[in-house]
Amino acid sequence: MEVSRIENLPPPPGVISSIKAGFDTIASHITAILLPLLLNLFLWLGPRLRINVLFDSIKSDLITIWQTGGVPASDIQLVLDGYDKTIPFVNLFWLFRTLPIGISSLLFPQDVSQTPLGSPSILQVNAWTFLGWIFLLTLVGWIGGGLYFRSVAWLATANEDDQPLSIYRTIVQTILVSIFWSILSMVIALPVFFVLALVIQISPLIANILVLFLSLVSMWVIVPLFFWPHGVFIKRQNVFTSIISSVQMARFTLPTSSMFVLTVFLLTFGLNFLWSMPPEDSWMTLLGIFGHSFVSTALLASSFIYYRDMNVWLQNVIEKLRPITKKA
Repeated sequence: MEVSRIENLPPPPGVISSIKAGFDTIASHITAILLPLLLNLFLWLGPRLRINVLFDSIKSDLITIWQTGGVPASDIQLVLDGYDKTIPFVNLFWLFRTLPIGISSLLFPQDVSQTPLGSPSILQVNAWTFLGWIFLLTLVGWIGGGLYFRSVAWLATANEDDQPLSIYRTIVQTILVSIFWSILSMVIALPVFFVLALVIQISPLIANILVLFLSLVSMWVIVPLFFWPHGVFIKRQNVFTSIISSVQMARFTLPTSSMFVLTVFLLTFGLNFLWSMPPEDSWMTLLGIFGHSFVSTALLASSFIYYRDMNVWLQNVIEKLRPITKKA
């Protein structure tokens, strides 16, 4: 009898069925893509906020410091070459795209010097406004991302009588999740990169084996971090309860959940190459922007549906196994 009950447990939510449900939801509520659509249009056609003038003003001082410190001229030139290939093309408005909660956007390749509307206007930051711009853009990205997640979560998982999470709680919890997520990511990433840098100096072969090992165990970290915000918007949990709930779900459903996360990542990054194919000075880019906005929002809705269904499945399994556990 007990063996029969275990065999008759319902199967966990499927990866493909969850993704299909997310696409169906957004296709029925196409206005949900409005925020990523507007952000993509702004990053494409709007002004650029550059930092190259600020860095040019301190470049000579940095070179003097490096030379005084005994840095070889070849290394200095290597840094300067990297600077010339990156810094002049940085657009600080990219900071509107925050993690883990944020409005999805395309990262347009380097500098878009021409758009269908002509050359975009260029804004420059200075030493007095640099930190202020970073704080302001990040804060706006957090608020916009929280409202975006709130609307998609409500469309994907709410019943008719449910009300979406309050705007105040949405903003507060989004900021808290983003801050703690950034701290935790740095605490995990910095020691890993430091160890890899040391191992590479000893043996590249050992470093490759270590990278392979870390790739295999990384899902124990990636899956809980991926679903961390979901408890806030679906279960109305706070930042700490949400991460505990995410860790518990990952503990019991890691194979299926890791497959879902991997599928979402592959679809997102793979299709981004497709969306970026049209030249930036062509109106065909609108198709890529629309496609990206729709797919990214549908995948976000799929993740909320998967999280909800997986937690319901876990609860049902626990309830069915509880009598067996008591008898044992």
